[in-house]
Amino acid sequence: MFKNRYVRTILLSRVLLNLGIWVRNFAILLYVTEMTHNDPLYVSLISVAEFAPIFVFSIIGGTFADRWKPRLTMIWCDFLSAVSMLVIIPVLVYGSWYALFFATLISSILSQFSQPSAMKIFKQHVPEQQLQGLMAMLQALIAFFTVIGPVVGAFVYQQFGIEVSLGVMGVLLIGSAAILATLPKDSSDADRSHSDFMKELKAGLRYVGRNRELRTLGATFVATGLAAGMVQPLLIFITIENLALDKSYLQYLMMANGAAMLVGGAIVMSLARRMKPQWMLALGLGVSTFNTIAVGWSTSFPLTIGLEVIAGFFYPFILIGINTLIMKNTEGAFIGRVSGVMTPLFMGMMVIGMSISGILKDVFSLFAVYTTSGILFFIGAMLLVPIFKEKSKEVVQQESPAS
Repeated sequence: MFKNRYVRTILLSRVLLNLGIWVRNFAILLYVTEMTHNDPLYVSLISVAEFAPIFVFSIIGGTFADRWKPRLTMIWCDFLSAVSMLVIIPVLVYGSWYALFFATLISSILSQFSQPSAMKIFKQHVPEQQLQGLMAMLQALIAFFTVIGPVVGAFVYQQFGIEVSLGVMGVLLIGSAAILATLPKDSSDADRSHSDFMKELKAGLRYVGRNRELRTLGATFVATGLAAGMVQPLLIFITIENLALDKSYLQYLMMANGAAMLVGGAIVMSLARRMKPQWMLALGLGVSTFNTIAVGWSTSFPLTIGLEVIAGFFYPFILIGINTLIMKNTEGAFIGRVSGVMTPLFMGMMVIGMSISGILKDVFSLFAVYTTSGILFFIGAMLLVPIFKEKSKEVVQQESPAS
């Protein structure tokens, strides 16, 4: 796979991109908690600025990725994202720190155009039998930076401050754009004849609405997206309030989660042919139910670390289970549009969860929010029951003629 020039080049650019994103995200998180004295509302707004564009622009970005030249799109997205970071530095020095939310928002929007462009290049230049391995490699890259990203991000911020952290991200993004520029130029005779965007979107919605399995998965997406969003911004408060530790200890929790994610991903790859995807997904959601409630309850650092290891280990079960079920229950002609419908469904509820998490924590308690999230994970698992019943009927029907 590494003999493929496109794979080598894009993976190298993604290394710089992921490193830059972690330096930025962790620096902004630590800076905002200092400026607001750990205000949960502002902490949750960071996540909203980062994830809301995924909900709004994922379909738009995917549509334009089919119309624009993918190499050029990726280069411009990385370059403009770097510019947005570098422009914010003097604003921070002489103006308001609120501009950080705007910079995060711009960078996240641009990523919704860059990511599908990378997938388009892979589809064009990577043999089909290697695509699954490539996707696993990309997931492993994300898990790797989940381990080292918090360490690097915390180190850069604590040693040099927010301005240098943003500058580092800007330089890394410019480096990513320069690496992508070494790819062969996009073909100039690309097909630009496309149907109306709204017609494509409506067709995808109708297809999901007619497909029972996809409707069930959509309902599961709603429950799990809300559950994940409610606790996503609050891990720093688990560190500060429940564990009574400095916020710098957050990096160790995230490292433990990421390391376990790498191991879990390897285990899932070995089980993929023997374990049905609906069972894989249900197991991941079931474990998340009890694990999330336990994280909210724990006041022990070793116990919380252990719970984060469990959470990271079973995360690939959820991710690969969902992706496999979508692939198996979707016709090839609708894969892109179904993903365009399902992803915003999940991310939309996740953004809503992140938006209200800080308010819920203030009104109720940290443990109450984590318990509610765990219950929602359980509801997501229960919503899969129709798929289990449908698959059981298929097995009975297949065995009846044989008997």
